[in-house]
Amino acid sequence: MKFRLSLLSFLEFGVWGAYLISMGTYLVGAGMGAQIGYFYAMQGVTALFMPALMGIVADRWIPAEKMLSLCHFMSALAKIAMGYIGLTTGGEAFGTLITLYTLAIGFFMPTLALSNSVAYTALEKTGKDPMKAFPSIRFWGTVGFICTMLITDLMGFQADSRQFYLSGTIGIITAIYALTLPTCPVNNTRKSMADAWGLRAFSLFKQRRMAIFFLFSGLLGICLQITNGYANPFLSSFKSIPEYAGTFGVQHANALISLSQMSETFCILLIPFALRKWGIKRVMLIAMLCWALRFALFGWGNPGNGVWMFVLSMLVYGVAFDFFNISGSLFVNKETDLSIRSSAQGLFVLMTNGIGATLGNLGAQMVVNHYVDMTSTSPQTEGWSQAWMIFAGYALVVAVLFVIFFKYKHEQTENQATESCKKSN
Repeated sequence: MKFRLSLLSFLEFGVWGAYLISMGTYLVGAGMGAQIGYFYAMQGVTALFMPALMGIVADRWIPAEKMLSLCHFMSALAKIAMGYIGLTTGGEAFGTLITLYTLAIGFFMPTLALSNSVAYTALEKTGKDPMKAFPSIRFWGTVGFICTMLITDLMGFQADSRQFYLSGTIGIITAIYALTLPTCPVNNTRKSMADAWGLRAFSLFKQRRMAIFFLFSGLLGICLQITNGYANPFLSSFKSIPEYAGTFGVQHANALISLSQMSETFCILLIPFALRKWGIKRVMLIAMLCWALRFALFGWGNPGNGVWMFVLSMLVYGVAFDFFNISGSLFVNKETDLSIRSSAQGLFVLMTNGIGATLGNLGAQMVVNHYVDMTSTSPQTEGWSQAWMIFAGYALVVAVLFVIFFKYKHEQTENQATESCKKSN
């Protein structure tokens, strides 16, 4: 069962990796470089309601594995249509492509939660503890993301719409495979609208510490998708400079960026130690400082003698992403009551990947469009550097404010958790 679920995780994130990092470069080549932020913002917009909506349907009427299959199939059709439109129109169809992409990402976002539900149910049916078994399963998701990133790079799909064909094909395979997994039960018990949509989790904003935590989750969530949208176009822009045009990082931007995901797989293993040693406040502060460093290294580096800065930026990403996303999720799990724990996790995702990521993509688009002429073939290194430094400055300011306003005593919380465990036992 662990092998079958690991394969599901591999395919799940393989669908995403085929285009997420390289779509920005395709959009630049298709004359839509100034609209990159709109495409990536759709991920955050759809994350506001589609996962909850599909989750309600899966809970009450359609088993999760069948809903997972349906969502992947619908998303795959939209992406294949994007590939076709891109090849037949030369990319000059912003309205059509953004509509298709909204459908594609709208049906894909719920699969992230649905695949977890399928995995948890299957593990429990076989007598395995999801808390212990799932991390090693999720590891293969990152591997799948890296593999399809590299396939997109090596097959020369980074700058054209065939990357969507690749993603759509993997999506159809995933849709078929999902139907072979164990059936998840449905619960026909009627719930209030507040329970169904997870609205009771908003009561956590009455607690000052949790309200501040969720607020900063949203502020840091602004950083999450910036490099996904702009790292590949940034590296590819060095092709206009003869000195750098033939370098590995320019010719194979996806391969260089894949070091970020490789770092992520390693940093996941550091989280238990880091949380025990430093507590959530210091761990999340480290993440914020690493986001600032990641952006700054992009602004300082180049694909020649400064390529080491790009490599270091990719390695720093693992700490920036994992120490925020995964540690934050564990903190929410620890600090919330069991009755609203799932809703609280949904609220964390809403603040980070929903509101935060949407504002981040739209804000990043404004900054990049101000400093970089995406339609020009002349070097834009100074403009890109200014944009990256603005992003770095933002992350640094958030880190300073977090230190000031988020009050947390690591030792005290650990003792409370221990006492709580004793009482429950």
